[in-house]
Amino acid sequence: MARRTLTPPGAVWRAALALSGVALLAFAGCGVSETGNTDRGRQLFVSKCGSCHTLTQAGTLGKQGPDLDAAFAQARANGMDPDTIAGVVKAQVDNPRPSTSDPSVSMPPHLVSGDDLDDVATYVSKVAGVPGIKPPALGNPSQIFASNCASCHTLKAANAAGTVGPDLDKALPGMSAAEIKQSIVDPNAKITPGYPSGVMPDTFGQLFPPAKLQALVKYLQQNAGK
Repeated sequence: MARRTLTPPGAVWRAALALSGVALLAFAGCGVSETGNTDRGRQLFVSKCGSCHTLTQAGTLGKQGPDLDAAFAQARANGMDPDTIAGVVKAQVDNPRPSTSDPSVSMPPHLVSGDDLDDVATYVSKVAGVPGIKPPALGNPSQIFASNCASCHTLKAANAAGTVGPDLDKALPGMSAAEIKQSIVDPNAKITPGYPSGVMPDTFGQLFPPAKLQALVKYLQQNAGK
């Protein structure tokens, strides 16, 4: 979401939180509520926001924008409810601060919208700044794929129909294990024609332990195109 700024990390979000005592508190009772799907919100956050933001439960380590755990921890400790946090998130996504035309300084408005924004805002409102929160335990390879990849990629074996990234049933057959691994941990090394760079997070190499990453690669080799 927000990108590198000249202000201290988290300052933009802390400013937005300060406003919650005025305008955003009114929003909390007027439809700005946590109505989205948290599982889908997590997937969207990882794919759309994780390259710029740190959020422990999402396993993302982005540094360009504010650390959302730090930004919301004190507000949550002071009693800010999830509806109001969701309202802050929606306001910042719809009307980013600072507002400039330079993508290295501020994110574009409406990075997610509609139901996608509901899902992301609800997810962040549930997990940002929660003391002791951790990412969900990684399960078997199909669960890892469903939690981290299915919202963006098509893979028939996983009943996944995402269109943000390449159709893996078409892109992966014939690729070696090393090539598939590189596409996960260094997604910008080789871009599939027709898709932009910088969309897929480059943090999965840190998020997945080596054994889980190897199992995911094997799962994709065995199932893509089948």
